Amino acid sequence: MDTTVRRAGPGDLDALAPLFDSYRAFYNGGPEPGPSRDFIAARLERADSVLLLAEDAGGALGFAQLYPMFSSVRAARVWVLNDLFVSPLARRRGVARGLLQAAEAVGRADGAIRLELETDADNRAAQALYRAMGWTPFDGTRRFRRALGRA
Repeated sequence: MDTTVRRAGPGDLDALAPLFDSYRAFYNGGPEPGPSRDFIAARLERADSVLLLAEDAGGALGFAQLYPMFSSVRAARVWVLNDLFVSPLARRRGVARGLLQAAEAVGRADGAIRLELETDADNRAAQALYRAMGWTPFDGTRRFRRALGRA
């Protein structure tokens, strides 16, 4: 089956919500369909992120979500590829590669200077894919965070 990747809109909520919940469950240890659906619905409604949906004739296969950011030093747009998920049944079929290519197209069309992402240190499969597609690690900084209530 041919896989297509396109920018998702509000009409894609029913396809995206279960994928997003599966993505969150992978990191949080359990499903939370209500909060997952509410969060992704708000992103679609407010258009404050770009959601890319991979699908074939059988339905939704995966998604990527990008958030806009700016580099003050470079005075330019940057996109953060914050979320990338492929349904376990659709893995090893080039879906993640297609989502990454679509994310690059979004960044180029917007005139961004780069895309950024973060992955777990033990996610070797993802790291291999990113490197194979021309992504390079950057270790010139240390990331810090400060919790503001809810973790």
